Amino acid sequence: MNYKLLLGAGVAVATMAMSMGLAAAQSLPGEGKTVKMAQPTWDTEWFQAQIYRKVLEKLGYTVEAPTTLDNPPFYQAVGQGDLDFWASGWFPLHSTYMKELEGKASTVGYVAKGGALQGYLIDKKTAEANNIKTIEDFQKPEVAKLFDSNGDGKAEMVACPPGWGCELTINHQMKAYGLADTVEPLQAAYAASMADAISKYEQGKPIFFYTWTPNWTVGMLKPGEDVVWLQVNKAELPDDQKEMEDQTSIPGVKGCADDPCKLGWPANDIQVVANDKFLEDNPAARKLFEVMSIPLEDIFAQNALMYQGKDKPADLEQQAAEWLEKHKAEVDGWVKEAEAAAK
Repeated sequence: MNYKLLLGAGVAVATMAMSMGLAAAQSLPGEGKTVKMAQPTWDTEWFQAQIYRKVLEKLGYTVEAPTTLDNPPFYQAVGQGDLDFWASGWFPLHSTYMKELEGKASTVGYVAKGGALQGYLIDKKTAEANNIKTIEDFQKPEVAKLFDSNGDGKAEMVACPPGWGCELTINHQMKAYGLADTVEPLQAAYAASMADAISKYEQGKPIFFYTWTPNWTVGMLKPGEDVVWLQVNKAELPDDQKEMEDQTSIPGVKGCADDPCKLGWPANDIQVVANDKFLEDNPAARKLFEVMSIPLEDIFAQNALMYQGKDKPADLEQQAAEWLEKHKAEVDGWVKEAEAAAK
């Protein structure tokens, strides 16, 4: 037996196997590329950001830790190419930002399609005791007084901090509904303001707040049980959203007196917003953004964990990793589609 020949053949096979393994390792479409992503200042979107980050890493990309930004600086940065994407575009709420980015950035896919609701809520007990059903009821001084804790005659409403897309719509609606003299929007840090509202609710005091879904607020204060949605007599949206006013009656809203519920806000799609040059150079990332999504109920569940104190970066890392493992088959399918798009 020619042992030298066998040994040589073995070495050749091993070398070939190593070469094939190396080629396979280098065949990932994101190999050698770094992605710069962002996440918004509202932390109810951070879980989704971690999931998108981790799935991109499965394609071989190096993904930098998300930069936390308000809407205006993010949209400016993604248009300039200083950032590649975020998974937190709310449309039509953010449409005004996109009008300035034609040819520079685009929306891609749906993190959650049509499931993002917005509107105003008050505690159910006060609503029923005083027959409060619409936001216009707050034009009445006697109603505003119920939610006034500092004696200035205005109802205190937890609103959006400056720089959030909802800030502009709330400011518009306060004027449109004649509430400037009877409602005071609180624009401090949202999570802290809502924590204070929940504390008041637990003490049996009236509360009034704006919120959106998915959000931990409607996990802690359940519509139909703890709080109710206020309706509007007539939809009033800013000029850049006027065409959406006929889409503000939403069917099947739990905790609303009517069905459909006249929320006064259109249901939003949550979408990826990405730099056009990045999408052009990275067909695998584009395809991934087109096919992946996250169920709203999973976002609700994670947001509740954050409110309970599991909100540290390490917690979010673990929660995202657990979600990916639970949805492994689906995630693997997304990755295969993305890889195929790059070939």
